Amino acid sequence: LRFGLPYARMVGGVDNGTTVSPSSRFPLVSCLHRLRTCRGVERRTHIHTYIYISQTRLPQEAEVVSSASRTLSNKLANGLSLTFPFRYPIYPLLIMFGKNQEPEVAEVLEQHRPSAVEATQNQHRMSVSNRGLTGASALTVRQSIVPITLVTVLFFLWGFAYGLLDVLNSKFQIALNITAAKAGGLQGAYFGAYFIGPLTYSGWIVRKFGYRWTFITGLCIYGVGALMFWPSAVYRSFPGFCGSLFIVGSGLSTLETSANPFIATCGPPRLSEFRLELSQSFQAVGSVIAPLLAARVFFSHTEPNDLSKVQWTYLGIAAFVFLLAVVFFFANIPEVTDADMALQAEMSAGLTGFVDKPMKKQYKLFFGVAAQFCYVGAQVAVASQFISYAVESAGLSHSQASDRYAIGQGLFAIGRFAAAGLMMIVKPRLVLMVFMTGIMVFIALAIGVRGEAGIAMLSLVLFFESCIFPTIFTTAIRGLGRHTKRGSSWIVASVCGGALFPSLTGLLADSKDYHIAMIVPLCGFIVSFAYPIFLNTVWRAELDGFSASRIGYTDEHGIIGDAGREEVHSDKSTSKHLEA
Repeated sequence: LRFGLPYARMVGGVDNGTTVSPSSRFPLVSCLHRLRTCRGVERRTHIHTYIYISQTRLPQEAEVVSSASRTLSNKLANGLSLTFPFRYPIYPLLIMFGKNQEPEVAEVLEQHRPSAVEATQNQHRMSVSNRGLTGASALTVRQSIVPITLVTVLFFLWGFAYGLLDVLNSKFQIALNITAAKAGGLQGAYFGAYFIGPLTYSGWIVRKFGYRWTFITGLCIYGVGALMFWPSAVYRSFPGFCGSLFIVGSGLSTLETSANPFIATCGPPRLSEFRLELSQSFQAVGSVIAPLLAARVFFSHTEPNDLSKVQWTYLGIAAFVFLLAVVFFFANIPEVTDADMALQAEMSAGLTGFVDKPMKKQYKLFFGVAAQFCYVGAQVAVASQFISYAVESAGLSHSQASDRYAIGQGLFAIGRFAAAGLMMIVKPRLVLMVFMTGIMVFIALAIGVRGEAGIAMLSLVLFFESCIFPTIFTTAIRGLGRHTKRGSSWIVASVCGGALFPSLTGLLADSKDYHIAMIVPLCGFIVSFAYPIFLNTVWRAELDGFSASRIGYTDEHGIIGDAGREEVHSDKSTSKHLEA
């Protein structure tokens, strides 16, 4: 049972003055009623103090060390004076998707601060409290290389899965003799999972158990979905394929709920945009490789209605995914909690003007969610209609149009690597503005120009789309502090825009043509274009403050912002004072 309590001094059965931390190991043995006394033994780790209760009663009163703590304690005391009809309390179920998982700033500042070295040596297989500090708020570039490399493999993995989606769509359409509109249900099933997962179980898992267990959970869900393709192919069941893709999308949305904020926060804050842009570049590489392998390896020399290669392809993916889950179980993954992000935001307040605000006042986040929803919807609409656009525009065959699309996907991958390099010398908000401007120009030209020139314009749209998603993501969670994980879940959920815009584009294409249909993604890009305008005006100073932050860098005293640096510097000062 994890209590959302801050540190408190328990008055009752425990000695007066004993410090008590939040715990996930309260073996209460029967229902709770009026709580009075307590007997326990404590065991310390580098994060928590665990109290093992031998009776089912806790003190009525608690002397809490801050006003914020007192409020939480009173709420908890009132909530626990109920009688539960079960042998074990079900209180965790009541707060599963509640608001009490983010720490209070006062609570964070009162905690003991572990060093960054302790964070990188994290080998704990148990969950990590989102309200506790781990020392990961000041990781250096060197300390973050290994975990970021490991998580980047996940980006390649779901880029590969997304790249196979369009190929599988066409295979199912031919093999099962279904309409194009019905085949679009596969895309709807995949992106629909993004709306459900991050806002419910995925977001809760990452806040409750930390990044390691969210990675493992997402990989396992993905693996189960991949295995489900086998019976779906055997029975040639279209609903089965939709269900399999929904589970795959659930697994990938769970991975994305954890991987995106992990990459953005694991390391010096001034490099957040660069890290996520670089990692997502490998996702783009996976999206390019997948259709090429599908056409030349997986589905070569097969009958149009033969789905056996689909079965073996996803069986191999499932085996690899489950193996990767084992690797993540044993890997040293530094846990970056919301408490760490709150501390990091407080340390950067002098540069950024950070002021802790409730979730309902995080306006930049809400704007980012809307921009991401419209951008992803427009991006998927362009990608899903690219081949049909090329066939209509230049009179190409389907295979020739597919080759043009492969070139466009290659430009998309190149654009991400180029944007990552630019972010080392140009402010990310300016890079986002330039790339969004490029999208607006070339999508308008693609609507008006026909032939090979029109295809070239649409290919350049793919190039300029490259940096948008990761840059919107990182800038939107800048300055969220203790709300970072919840805010990240909302941005990942906005990916569900990919289930709406392609359908609207297809409807307009059926009634008009594919050139006119590009007006739908143009409208989405217009909404997204407003976001970098505000970043470069209203929120300019805040973003530039984070870009100027030196947290995670080293000087003669050690790592800036690290607790270890403070202790060493304090010891040296004390030593000099004694010598004097």
